[in-house]
Amino acid sequence: MQQVSELVCGRLLRTMLSTETVGRSANRKGYPVQLNDSDLVLVTGATGLVGSHFAEQATQRGLKVRALCRTGAATELLTESDVEIVEGDLGNRESLQTACEGVTVVVHCAAKVGDWGRTEDYRRINVDGTRSLLDAALESGALRRWIQISSLGVYEGTDHYGTDETTLPNTAGIDGYTLTKVESEQLVSDYIENRQLPGVIFRPGFIYGPRDRTVLPRLLEKLSTKKFAYLGATDKLMNNTFVGNLCEAIWLGIERDDQVGEVFNIRDPRAVSKKEFMDTICETAGYEIPVKVVPLPMAKCLARAMETVWKLLGKQSAPLVNSARIKFLGLNLDFSIEKAVERLGYSPSADFTDAMKHTVEWFLAQEQPVAS
Repeated sequence: MQQVSELVCGRLLRTMLSTETVGRSANRKGYPVQLNDSDLVLVTGATGLVGSHFAEQATQRGLKVRALCRTGAATELLTESDVEIVEGDLGNRESLQTACEGVTVVVHCAAKVGDWGRTEDYRRINVDGTRSLLDAALESGALRRWIQISSLGVYEGTDHYGTDETTLPNTAGIDGYTLTKVESEQLVSDYIENRQLPGVIFRPGFIYGPRDRTVLPRLLEKLSTKKFAYLGATDKLMNNTFVGNLCEAIWLGIERDDQVGEVFNIRDPRAVSKKEFMDTICETAGYEIPVKVVPLPMAKCLARAMETVWKLLGKQSAPLVNSARIKFLGLNLDFSIEKAVERLGYSPSADFTDAMKHTVEWFLAQEQPVAS
């Protein structure tokens, strides 16, 4: 079964994520690849969705890659790709110094992700840990590029219709995750301005693809058991972002010296409706198409009530409906990527339909295709 899953993943990478495709896109715009075999790329969060794909692509390009991984993390895919493993975490300064030694490029994907919990727990990793990593990377003296993976979640939790980077992040946040993603962005921007950090910040939307361990497995479980319901209108848009398209943007951010200091929204070339998003998953997996809809005003009232009760009770797990899930399922999330297209030459090769079909096929090929 493992061989089947890797074949599916390999086909996905070859057809849509190949480094040759990315390289042709960059060279077509007249910006040659700058990295060579003397460079050393550090990837944080390398056992996760974005980090694992980027690390794999970097080794396929012939680059030396190092990954910062927690003790006991599943690193088999990384070691198979000849990625050097440094054990440690963002809270261990000594491990960060070791990880950053000789590093010329940092792709910072690691973060505490979630839609519930104490803000301080998120801040300890997403802000304090990022600060420690920034210091270690700059102190190494070899850094040529820092790529910060932020989120479209930094914008206000409301309907968006073509929102671009001129709109300021929401410094109030809707939860600990989004608030600390704003704070980490501000921190990186401060280092760019005051400490000459050669950084580029990317704000992807909902990232999907093979190896996702968070949202998509739970969504598949809800759809397969007919427990899914829309929150409000089904024609509102998603900020869908295939992991391969995000990796293409990261490469451009590394290669383009003239874009240091910039912030870019990133999503697929086509934002799809929530109905198309769910229908594509179900049609590929053979699940029944969901039709249940909870009116959005009712869902918002329920979320406020449940969040209040959950906080009073000190519950560790998120309520069934909360502000983050309202944003994901109930709001119009149309963000402009015009700046990335015009300034970076971002021309993502994977359309949603093909990318999601391949993603679902990958999950179905696993021994446990959905979360229980």
